[in-house]
Amino acid sequence: MTRSTVDTFWLLRLGKSIYHRSMTRLIPLFLCSLLAAPSIAQDGYWQQQADYTMTIDFDVETHRFDGEQTIQYTNHSPDTLTKVFYHLYFNAFQPGSMMDVRSRTIEDPDPRIRDRISMLKDDEIGYHEIAWIKQDGEKLDFTVVGTVCEVLLKEPILPGEEVRFEMEFKSQVPVQIRRSGRFNQEGVDYTMTQWYPKMAEYDREGWHTEPYVAREFHGVFGSFDVTINIDAAYTLAGTGVLQNPEEVGHSYAETSNDSKALKWYFKAENVHDFAWAADPDYRHLTQNMENGTVLHFFHVEDSTLNENWDRLVPYTVQLFEIMNAEFGEYPYEQFSVIQGGDGGMEYPMCTMIAGGGSFGGLVSVTVHEAIHNWYYGVLASNESKYPWMDEGFTTYAQNIVLDSLFERGRSNPHERSYRSYVANAKSGDEEPLSTNADLYETNKDYGVNSYSKGCVFLSQLEYIVGEDAFRKGMLRYFNQWKFKHPTPTDFKRIMERTSGIELDWYFDAWIGTTKHIEYDLHNVISQGENTLVELQRNGSLPFPAEVKVSLKNGEEHYYYIPLQIMRGEKPTPSGEGNWHQMPDWPWAYPIYSLSVPFPTTEIESIVLDPEGKVADLNPENQRYPQNNIRYQSAP
Repeated sequence: MTRSTVDTFWLLRLGKSIYHRSMTRLIPLFLCSLLAAPSIAQDGYWQQQADYTMTIDFDVETHRFDGEQTIQYTNHSPDTLTKVFYHLYFNAFQPGSMMDVRSRTIEDPDPRIRDRISMLKDDEIGYHEIAWIKQDGEKLDFTVVGTVCEVLLKEPILPGEEVRFEMEFKSQVPVQIRRSGRFNQEGVDYTMTQWYPKMAEYDREGWHTEPYVAREFHGVFGSFDVTINIDAAYTLAGTGVLQNPEEVGHSYAETSNDSKALKWYFKAENVHDFAWAADPDYRHLTQNMENGTVLHFFHVEDSTLNENWDRLVPYTVQLFEIMNAEFGEYPYEQFSVIQGGDGGMEYPMCTMIAGGGSFGGLVSVTVHEAIHNWYYGVLASNESKYPWMDEGFTTYAQNIVLDSLFERGRSNPHERSYRSYVANAKSGDEEPLSTNADLYETNKDYGVNSYSKGCVFLSQLEYIVGEDAFRKGMLRYFNQWKFKHPTPTDFKRIMERTSGIELDWYFDAWIGTTKHIEYDLHNVISQGENTLVELQRNGSLPFPAEVKVSLKNGEEHYYYIPLQIMRGEKPTPSGEGNWHQMPDWPWAYPIYSLSVPFPTTEIESIVLDPEGKVADLNPENQRYPQNNIRYQSAP
């Protein structure tokens, strides 16, 4: 419970202990809530909490399980809740579901889905069937529509109040189609993701009850206490820490009757989801890191896979060391890399990945999905609204980590993301980065935007504020907003405070519009002992500029031109002795005149954006001498 809600909680609990739920109780509770209101709003931030206890009995013959679930739900909001919602993700894997229809009608369907859901038989579909739901022991009315269950409460949940929800349910695991399922293409028996009725998130914007159509998720932070009873032949891996390893060790499983069930007991703290996988042939490796984090690796025993997965272990150690140093310390005691699913997908404290293919591909997918635990797992922005805050930030860090792991030494490790964004922007298909993940017209545009344009957003931000401020800002962002669901504005304010630069102009245009950057070297004019360089803004998104002037004697000079609306500028980069801060460029002026104190005859070249850190849609006109750059002598 956050400090800002402690007073509210105890006042309301005191009221609850004295007064029965009746009209006579409303007045004192109302007074309590009035007294506590300033406490709730002290810092303007709050978030809900959901603590799960679940027990499931899993039948590997029918691929079904019976579940009992209890959620201790704390309403830290200033609002009174009269209903709650659950996500029932398995219901998406039924003919006629929104996921099915969307896949069959979108222009470029995910090849893993296409029309496969429409052809599922009754024993192949996924489902959650809820027997009953109770609130503090009283049964509730509920309605299930597709992948969402709406529950009407007998009693409202007051601000600061804690209630207990109980549920019994039955589920069937679908055949592997997307993320979850049984018997994936690599032979893993069960990938159990999005597998249980999950409480929807309620935040400052209200309930988030998006149906499961294709893509992203948003969840409530809390704890998970999960017991899974399953055939003794199976090895399990997933979120959390196994509490009874001595009971499920290999010696016990090997001497047990196949029909006997083992109890696997996991606990996880401060996470917003729980995932697991199971297979009778899992090979299990572990590696202890110097900081105490334990890395686990689970893959199907195979002579070809074994070598690559053995090699993967030290690379995973290195990626965690780099991430801890550059982007924030991983806060959990362990992490598991698990073969399962349909390619690569992140979950708290673990990832499900494809196990085969090349070693380089195995490292790359492990790096990407593990890094998600910083952005999807710990920071946990609303992925449906801001998929780029997860995928884009993860891609940015992935490029940095891979460049280090494979010692590539690239001046711009994000070049591939730049090329992808520019090609999409020039295609005419680009949509704003603010588009909801499920509402993109094409899967292609969702992918380019969320991964590539999101990555370029960070790379250009580093260019704007400077490397030192950017690194400090990224660490500050992680440490201040971990476990709190930050928004773009929260991230912007961190970067503004760290750099001293105003950033509204960049965030608003890059995220909310499809405005693009395009600057040219328009004219080079000889003025005797000086040379006048005219820069022209042709794009609709203004941007600070850097010009590199190389002289024939080998000297290099850099001219930095900040935007007036930045109200500041990045500091001189370390090691740049010939760095010149120039007057601001008011963005409305299409032409900026830069005078350099060298005769044109002594200049070898002039280059705009010499490091290639700006995603300019037409960089062809950024170098002198070049045929399409005009040169003239002074009159």
